Amino acid sequence: MTRQRGLKSLKSRSTELETPELAYQYALRLLTGRDYTVLKLRGKLTARNLTEQDVEATLLRLQRESWLDDRRYAVRFAESALSNGRFYGPRLRQEMRRRGLPVELVDEILKIVSGEYDEIDQLRSAIDRRYPGFIFNASSDKEKRRVISWLQRRGFGISAVMRILRETV
Repeated sequence: MTRQRGLKSLKSRSTELETPELAYQYALRLLTGRDYTVLKLRGKLTARNLTEQDVEATLLRLQRESWLDDRRYAVRFAESALSNGRFYGPRLRQEMRRRGLPVELVDEILKIVSGEYDEIDQLRSAIDRRYPGFIFNASSDKEKRRVISWLQRRGFGISAVMRILRETV
């Protein structure tokens, strides 16, 4: 008997049956830490054993009160990724889609944000931050491949990468 009671206390909080108000409070706690997309927050709420109707009601309430906004999330994510040099071009598009943002919203935000950032400047900045003092012509083939691969994984096009690297003689 005591053994069962002990097991009951080990039950995870995320598997307890939730009420809509508790779900709303949980979602607010999550959103105070960082932004979420509707899709990601839906997944977190669904894991809390809520009915689909309660999940939708909670999401609609959060959107109505401006706590949850995919557009705001997309703009912040894109600006952060571009300014920090984490992602650019097709890679940025892929990362935004992976986070559950709709295609139309991703296209719209990328048109707006990409006009503010120049690929060549971003490329130079990324090289200077990651590989200060890198000289393309003086480097080994292995080092060249490593730098080029790193830049391509960030989403920079190979033609822009090669043009900039050849300029740094």
